[in-house]
Amino acid sequence: MTNCIEQIGFLAAAVLVGVSSCTGGSGFGGLGGSGSVNCASAARADVAVKLERAYPNLTFTAPVALLQAPADASRWFVVERAGVIRSFDATNETTATSDVVINISGQVDTSGEGGLLGFAFHPRFATNGEAFLSYTTSGNPLTSIISRVRSVDSMTFDPATEEVILTLDQPFTNHNGGHIVFGPDGFLYIGFGDGGSSGDPLNNAQNLNNLFGALLRIDVDIMTPYGIPPDNPFVGSGGSSAEPQPEIYAYGLRNPWRFSFDRVNRTLWLGDVGQDEIEEVDIIENGGNYGWRCYEGSAEFKLNGCGARSEYIFPVAEYCHDEGNSITGGYVYRGGAIPELQGVYVFGDFVSGTIFGLFTDAGGFDRRVLLDTDLNIVSFGQGADGELYIVDFGGGVYRLVADGG
Repeated sequence: MTNCIEQIGFLAAAVLVGVSSCTGGSGFGGLGGSGSVNCASAARADVAVKLERAYPNLTFTAPVALLQAPADASRWFVVERAGVIRSFDATNETTATSDVVINISGQVDTSGEGGLLGFAFHPRFATNGEAFLSYTTSGNPLTSIISRVRSVDSMTFDPATEEVILTLDQPFTNHNGGHIVFGPDGFLYIGFGDGGSSGDPLNNAQNLNNLFGALLRIDVDIMTPYGIPPDNPFVGSGGSSAEPQPEIYAYGLRNPWRFSFDRVNRTLWLGDVGQDEIEEVDIIENGGNYGWRCYEGSAEFKLNGCGARSEYIFPVAEYCHDEGNSITGGYVYRGGAIPELQGVYVFGDFVSGTIFGLFTDAGGFDRRVLLDTDLNIVSFGQGADGELYIVDFGGGVYRLVADGG
């Protein structure tokens, strides 16, 4: 696996989002999918868009996320993988200054796919000053941490205020997931991968007795360290190692890399990184089982011990590794600059640099290519105005705009 990453030229970058090998196969000798895979390539969308470099005087070090505080379009916050979060003036396109708002690099371990992987503002950040971090620290071999930090000036955060609310010991250094988002219900959603290696050898994603391969949902405003929302699917469980974990909202995921809520209809969209053949887009439902390791996308993968096909929820869109090797989930476009994209889910691929859109089509979705780029698309950002931005792991921030030409 390491040799492949060095050939790609992004040591730890390709690992970060779960690319298993240069060709998209398993870097561990792996377990190939055995089902029928539809690898038809996407047609090009009839929407004229392009990327423009946003804030061209700013370059970041291995950025992995871009976001704004709730209802505050005045500043952007950029998460750097090594453990630093920076902020800059969103209203000044020529700004060359970004401010460090928190630095926890001394406690962040970037081994494998580790690092500072997620950051989320509390919905009431303007009044309570709370935000949440997701990162890996040294463990056996890594430990994922979800913690709360506080600000007194609405911008900077004091590491001394950190309160760890959840830990998860990782069995391997890959598939850490790590994205965190507050939902419109006010609860914190946390995505963890299947624990790593290749082919989910510990069968974590289909095991409800652990938190791997799952999307969690917790209430950070009640109890200590957190409470369980009353409609979580396993809320009645005691949560012992022999019982379903009450934090689980959905499961059967391999390595969720970016998920988001449509700000209009609240649909929860998620990009799940594939293994040997398929990258997938899922719409997440409460209690849903999304099939991994029984299925990779809609194709059979490793069916021993699995239930009937009808027990699983399959992707609303998928693509094979001739089009890209590592999906990066995005957002439903709700801006005003590109009317043709209104309501379209926009996402990308870290390896190919392709930006896709999912257009509604006869009750389903039609995946179309919006743009070919040479970027390592590690994340998307959505401004308060609904416009979309792309984060290049190489350091730049780009804006999706209409192509008048």
